[in-house]
Amino acid sequence: MPAISHDPAAARAFAADVALRLRGEGFETYWAGGCVRDELLGRTPADYDVATSAKPDEVRRVFGKHRTLAVGAAFGVITVLGPKPAGQVEVATFRADAPYTDGRHPAGVTFCSAREDAQRRDFTINGLFLDPVTGEVHDFVGGRDDLAAGVVRAIGVPSMRFGEDHLRMLRAIRFTAFFGFVLDPDTRAAIETMTHLVASVSPERIAAELRAMVSRTGRRQALELLRDTGLAREVLLEVAPPASSDASWNDAARIIGAFDEPDLPMAMATLAHDAGSDVLARMHKRLRLSNHEAKAAHWIRDGVVALDEAPDPRTRPWSTVQPWAAGPWAKQLADGLRARAACGFGDSGRAAWFTAQTERPRHEIDPVPLVTGDELLAAGIPPGRPIGAALAHIRSLQLDGGITTKTEAIAAAVAMAPRAE
Repeated sequence: MPAISHDPAAARAFAADVALRLRGEGFETYWAGGCVRDELLGRTPADYDVATSAKPDEVRRVFGKHRTLAVGAAFGVITVLGPKPAGQVEVATFRADAPYTDGRHPAGVTFCSAREDAQRRDFTINGLFLDPVTGEVHDFVGGRDDLAAGVVRAIGVPSMRFGEDHLRMLRAIRFTAFFGFVLDPDTRAAIETMTHLVASVSPERIAAELRAMVSRTGRRQALELLRDTGLAREVLLEVAPPASSDASWNDAARIIGAFDEPDLPMAMATLAHDAGSDVLARMHKRLRLSNHEAKAAHWIRDGVVALDEAPDPRTRPWSTVQPWAAGPWAKQLADGLRARAACGFGDSGRAAWFTAQTERPRHEIDPVPLVTGDELLAAGIPPGRPIGAALAHIRSLQLDGGITTKTEAIAAAVAMAPRAE
């Protein structure tokens, strides 16, 4: 898919220009897919795709090789590069796909008409074409009716669409939840029968779909659909509920739905809250998440556990709470505590208090240490563990207001540590 543009107006103008240029050369050309769906729903498209009767080499001739990329040419797709604010547009030749042999890619393609091209797409709401000049919509699959009715329906025979690309089952869940639609019964039945095929999809593609699901509107519904269709047992098997009545999954879905600024690490931390760090680690390894995401999820989960437990963090020494308030994901942790409290888990007063701590000036939350390791070495503190223990000790004293000067810090370190021989 094209990169999301930083300037929606520029992206739209460029996508219209691409279509006009191709039409000016005599090729049948439309906007296609998700951008048409979003236009008809009154949403600003994240990106634009163009479908055309022009062959890949003809597209490159029209726009020039220096402004096109032929990475997807084998499947009839050429990327046309626009001005920097506009991003890029994928231009795909109308095509019919040969049988899929790997659950993702067709063995080959043949070029065809717009009507035939629509039949090979995933869902009716994504199978529409729009003339950007006249505004006329070309609907060969009943997509407009499904948009009006709020239905996500596979084009043609659902089992065939999902057999072609197994990830489409997760996409069906994501679209249904994000738009607040319902899942067509035949499409749902096919998913429930074919869930096991998702195991053949690469972890990276599954993780990308999960990121999109849990970070957008409708994330609670997405998690409920994953559970109810059985897909959760394939893509989140470490925490998947055995039945739809599973209380912990229902609770986690509610909490994730209450986040203000959700992301995948926050969702993972919540789903694994009762399961433990080992389970969370297995999830991250299997889904091949980035080190950043893995560390964030563990840190957020540990922070929620630490701040939810007794004693109340408002009565603890500041040095025991400060690492969480000054940590790299403090805002996400505060959001998680607030969401848990809003759903009846945890204390809203604690959550509000911790949020207020994260909003204090940085120099108050994380003041500059009073001494360095080199200064303690010069004062005679042995290297290695004694230095580490001394630094931790005087840091706690500093945060709790027990010491305020370098002299006091060195004296405290010397008093608690053995001297070097």
